[in-house]
Amino acid sequence: MSSRKMLANAIRALSMDAVQKANSGHPGAPMGMADIAEVLWNDFLRHNPANPHWYNRDRFILSNGHASMLLYSLLHLSGYDLPMEELKNFRQLHSRTPGHPEHGLTPGVETTTGPLGQGLANAVGMAIAERTLAAQFNRDGHEIVDHHTYVFMGDGCLMEGISHEACSLAGTLGLGKLIGFYDHNKISIDGDTDGWFTDDTARRFEAYHWHVVRDIDGHDPLAIKKAIFEAHSVKDKPSLIICRTVIGFGSPNKAGKEEAHGAALGAEEVALTRKNIGWDYPPFEIPKEIYHAWDAREKGEQAERQWNARFTAYQQSHPALAAEFTRRMTGALPEGWQATLQNYISGLQASPAKIATRKASQNALNTLGPLLPELLGGSADLAPSNLTLWSGSRTLMEDHAGNYIHYGVREFAMTAIGNGIALHGGFVPYTATFLMFVEYARNAARMASLMKAHHIMVYTHDSIGLGEDGPTHQAVEQLASLRLTPGFSTWRPCDQVETAVAWQAAVERRDGPTALILSRQNLAQPERSPQQVADIARGGYILKACDGKPDLLLIASGSEVEITLQAAEQLSAAGRRVQVVSLPSTDVFDAQEESYRQTVLPDDVDARVAVEAGIADYWYKYVGRKGAVVGMTRFGESAPADKLFPFFGFTVENIVKKAEALL
Repeated sequence: MSSRKMLANAIRALSMDAVQKANSGHPGAPMGMADIAEVLWNDFLRHNPANPHWYNRDRFILSNGHASMLLYSLLHLSGYDLPMEELKNFRQLHSRTPGHPEHGLTPGVETTTGPLGQGLANAVGMAIAERTLAAQFNRDGHEIVDHHTYVFMGDGCLMEGISHEACSLAGTLGLGKLIGFYDHNKISIDGDTDGWFTDDTARRFEAYHWHVVRDIDGHDPLAIKKAIFEAHSVKDKPSLIICRTVIGFGSPNKAGKEEAHGAALGAEEVALTRKNIGWDYPPFEIPKEIYHAWDAREKGEQAERQWNARFTAYQQSHPALAAEFTRRMTGALPEGWQATLQNYISGLQASPAKIATRKASQNALNTLGPLLPELLGGSADLAPSNLTLWSGSRTLMEDHAGNYIHYGVREFAMTAIGNGIALHGGFVPYTATFLMFVEYARNAARMASLMKAHHIMVYTHDSIGLGEDGPTHQAVEQLASLRLTPGFSTWRPCDQVETAVAWQAAVERRDGPTALILSRQNLAQPERSPQQVADIARGGYILKACDGKPDLLLIASGSEVEITLQAAEQLSAAGRRVQVVSLPSTDVFDAQEESYRQTVLPDDVDARVAVEAGIADYWYKYVGRKGAVVGMTRFGESAPADKLFPFFGFTVENIVKKAEALL
């Protein structure tokens, strides 16, 4: 048996042993893809196990994340800080080898995968980031950004709709350093895919403008190596290498069958497989010579040293660019940007304007864009509506060193691609669509939160205020859903000042995504003191105070703040002591110290009314069982916004009526 086959068999043995010990997992794909992984990792992949965050490493993505033991085996064998004990604890509580790979938990895992197709879209984002950074920073004789993005995918990934969205865009953009390996084993959970997946994948990808290497033997190292060389030679297109493989390769009775997909092989079959592949070692034992052949630490350290030498030469020739590259890749923000933004915010408060918060967002971008070259924006074919283009925007189609992506009507892929851009480093992506269409992007938005990705999601046309397009486009429950997602920060500003503060919070937040929920319609700007402006950053603040203890708390966000203030004026004129609270970000407010939250929403005031043109149920956490909510309890209607708001009760009179009933 060839030495290469023995190296691949180490993956097979570890994978089936870990799944068998856990009595849970997916041994088939790791066993089937072991030969492809062995060639890629030992002959091509540039990485340094001693420094998983080396900037110029190749990125490796396992999109079919259920095959996680393939990746864990590779990381362990090649020298990452993933000891054998962690492989023995596969899928167990607090292990670094969870059922699907998790970014930030396991060294060497570039992105969290499992929901099929999203890793592929993340890889597109990483390839975009690599090429854009290269165009922005490389200079003649100094190529400091020069690496590939490799992605493994299975039949399931290519059945998912997100694969169509993401791969279509990747081909249009001509991402030549993106190389995909399609594990074409024709088996999924339900059995032979001929019953539900008969696409001509090669022609499909050629139609996307990919270079396709057709139907190689995924168990032949020479064929795999030749295919990768061919993919490297194509500079203006992404490449797909279609690998014919056998799921559960080596298993005498389960290879090529769905039984190998998502369950342990069984002790008897594991023993038979060991004999069949010539692996004469006990479970979880790897011979020293196999470890030595796999060990990538020396080669990786040498590759990083060579890059460091190139970067030193780059620093000498282009010191300002080198400093900026380091800042961008470490995620630090430029000095002085906050002072400029604060001056901008102060000017806004001094110059009231009644504008839509989507327009206020664009105005904020015109200030932030020149300060933050790491911003890489985009919209899902709604740039004129989302107002995400700013005065310095340059699209990647016209300039590879640009800062804007026309994603097309691809909300799901856009969001997952944005996640990949964020994970690559060097950029803070912002993506945009109507709030309603977060529904198309939901799982990628959730994954951003799970991975703590620094990704800003702009959602405009935030409510029934969208108007005539009707309930299909009017967001009702989406805002509450985002607020309920762990780790998500959500802002719904009421005017241009709160919008600018929300943008600042989104840029500064490093440990998760931020959603900016913006209006289509124009919104009035209330008067504020400097302290009130400062308190916006706390997520909630007293916008209108009263003398003494309040009789009533009125709470609102976004477009409903204006009518809530007007209602407060009427109630105050009738002798009620009313405190109005603007609550643009409930998660930020909830994170404030108790003493501040008690000042804004004192527990000893039971009479409370919340006002928001979204689902009413969310607000009972702030008004309590004795409070009232002016909100939505059903879908909207098709009509002009100025007719819809009164129809659904968003009027001064209704707020006053609800309040009086509590007093």
